[in-house]
Amino acid sequence: MKNGSIGCRRIGLLAALCAGVLHNGCSIATPNYDAKFGVAVREARLAMTVNPGAGALPADAPGMDGRAAREAVTHYQNSFKTPPPAVNVINLGGSLARP
Repeated sequence: MKNGSIGCRRIGLLAALCAGVLHNGCSIATPNYDAKFGVAVREARLAMTVNPGAGALPADAPGMDGRAAREAVTHYQNSFKTPPPAVNVINLGGSLARP
């Protein structure tokens, strides 16, 4: 009879251990993400509502000048003509580029 009760204890201990592991799987793993959820949207909305009449102003908006903006757009568009070379992420060969 004693052997049977030891087996029941082991099964009970195993069941309690499994229940604890399963309970940890349901816990919140992203408290930092959840605390900051929606901050970017609120900041963007605030930035858009600071000056609702900004589109009617004839003055240039502060930021890039025309030449720098044109060069940035040209560089962006040309980046699709020749894709960047593939990089071996695992790097098992010992070098970054293949011949």
